[in-house]
Amino acid sequence: MALSDPRSAADPLDRVQELITLYSDPHASVAHLLCDGHPSDAVAYTVIEPDLSATVLTYGRLKAESERFAAALADLGVGPGDRVATLMGKSADYLVALLATWRLGAVTVPLFTAFAPPAIALRLLASEAKVVICDDTQRSKLEPGEDIPADTTWQVVVSQGAGNAGDLRFAELLAAHEPGQPAAVLGGDAPLVHIFTSGTTGRPKGVVVPAAAIAGFRLYAEFGCGVREDDVFWNAADPGWAYGLYFGVIASLSLGVPSVMLHSGFSAELTWRVMEEFGVTNFAAAPTVYRSLRASGVPVPDALALRHASSAGEPLTPEVNAWAEQAFGIQVHDHYGQTEAGMLINNHQLPALRREVRSGSMGHPMPGWSLHVLHEDRDEIAPAGTVGRIAADLTASPLAWFHGYEGDPVKSAEKFSPDGRWYYTGDVGQVDEEGYFHFSSRDDDVIIMAGYRIGPFDVESVLVTHPAVVECAVVAAPDEVRGEVLEAFVVLQDGVEASDALATELQQLVKKRFAAHAYPRTVHFVDLLPKTPSGKIQRFVLRQRRRTDPKARP
Repeated sequence: MALSDPRSAADPLDRVQELITLYSDPHASVAHLLCDGHPSDAVAYTVIEPDLSATVLTYGRLKAESERFAAALADLGVGPGDRVATLMGKSADYLVALLATWRLGAVTVPLFTAFAPPAIALRLLASEAKVVICDDTQRSKLEPGEDIPADTTWQVVVSQGAGNAGDLRFAELLAAHEPGQPAAVLGGDAPLVHIFTSGTTGRPKGVVVPAAAIAGFRLYAEFGCGVREDDVFWNAADPGWAYGLYFGVIASLSLGVPSVMLHSGFSAELTWRVMEEFGVTNFAAAPTVYRSLRASGVPVPDALALRHASSAGEPLTPEVNAWAEQAFGIQVHDHYGQTEAGMLINNHQLPALRREVRSGSMGHPMPGWSLHVLHEDRDEIAPAGTVGRIAADLTASPLAWFHGYEGDPVKSAEKFSPDGRWYYTGDVGQVDEEGYFHFSSRDDDVIIMAGYRIGPFDVESVLVTHPAVVECAVVAAPDEVRGEVLEAFVVLQDGVEASDALATELQQLVKKRFAAHAYPRTVHFVDLLPKTPSGKIQRFVLRQRRRTDPKARP
């Protein structure tokens, strides 16, 4: 596909319009845009096993195998708009299944492999999935029981194993069908993904992503991550969630850049070995990955080719960059986005958009989005430095595609202003005089103590600078005098013992480095923090436990 180089665009908005036009075209074909239009001998993905053996998927191979599997799905009655769920690890079969689904104009429903049956059942039933493709190791989660009904209508296809009686086998379906299944041409309004929010603040909600959204996903890779055609790109996030699916798989396939996928769980040693041996030049992951690499003590290889590192999913705390600059000589750029929108605000890596990275800031709005901070009590833009509600001005945000949650008009209405101008992110923050945005909290994470509004991230960012702290979460606890006070739940480095003295030390650190009134009145030392499967800390779980039982511990 002959598109301009984003580095040569005089105005990034020209690039925005170019890609919006491409992916919104009424004759757009997802399979063509993500696979068939690339050179057949170009490498799409290198899928790496824990022993560092690898399967190389060229676009030619991906086209042929996805045509075969699409023919098999078509024989099962799958057609445009039907939902096909994937409960699979990061494998070659997974990539083939995705492309086959989109080749038919069907819609993928991502299921994270760490999900338990209740989470799987919610997504399968809500999406009305017609087929579920799962790894053999995941098959038991689909057994009828308390959560999975006995009279399900979906057909199960098993990868990497035999499965149960009545199941179909991925490899056998592939072998039994010939390539040649044509690519559906449904245009930019056709649904592409049916994903569910991570449940950071409650029950997950369904989001249907149109093909036109690929424009924003690709622009993030170009603008935010600074991906170039000569890169080896590795987005280590799991594609069971938005960041891994939108900006790992879909963005990389839209670019045609050689990418890496690790068919394994996280290991610091293995992460470094993959980067070194496969020449990764551009890396993206959640903050948890960087914190785990830092805490592991595993030496960083000398021969890394890494030139860019990016992070998203939750705010990047400042100790990560202090370590990253010393460990491998570059900064990790923090980015901010949502399942409902894609990426919105970035410390951009593209040279034309690159600005100084400032600690605690998620950067500037991505071209194609207009972001502002609104007053707490009215839909008016607040002055710089004011803590308020982060919102997108839809009249000036051509990359916006979200119109509401599937089948939930009440929750949908809560995301938009009555006049339709503003999309409410549900997050609280501020923007400074130079346009740098700073995240404070989710709307319902805000702590109000004696009239002061305190964002937990501000306090957490101080606590994690202590060498004994791996990660932490700050929440509100009821107080008869102040209404609410802060309490901190802290995970310590291995070998560090919890003590009253250490708790006092952490309290004093917050007083000294942030604000005297905002220190945690109690410090709880815990082994783990409650998180969503995508790694986001669930402060609401801690708050609920604290409110129902003041003596409760996570």
